[in-house]
Amino acid sequence: MMDTLANALAAIQNASMRSKSEVLIMPASKLILNVLKVLQKEGYIGEFEYIDDGRWGKIKVQLLGRINKIGVIKPRYSVTYRELSEFPDWLKRYLPAYNIGILIVSTSKGVMSHREAVEKHVGGILLAYVY
Repeated sequence: MMDTLANALAAIQNASMRSKSEVLIMPASKLILNVLKVLQKEGYIGEFEYIDDGRWGKIKVQLLGRINKIGVIKPRYSVTYRELSEFPDWLKRYLPAYNIGILIVSTSKGVMSHREAVEKHVGGILLAYVY
């Protein structure tokens, strides 16, 4: 249980492959909650709920069946935003085709998708991909 984000995304991937309607993620963390907010905003998952069990906490996530593949990016590469963005190189590396899927980036302005990061002209650290 070294990387909780990797464990959470693996649980989502496995439940999605088995056509489950919901998945229970434990332990919970703020980073996992922020990544789930991005996934919900982009329409990959439905509602999610934090359950305080007195220990580490759990998260119940509703799956919509729209995830083909989800995973973490290791090592966590740093992406800068300059006039010529580095995002297209990483999109080619992790996503199957143009305009399919998103990269999830941790920036100084919070966790967001790569599209939002390009709009706000910020760089950050690559966390995960989903399509």
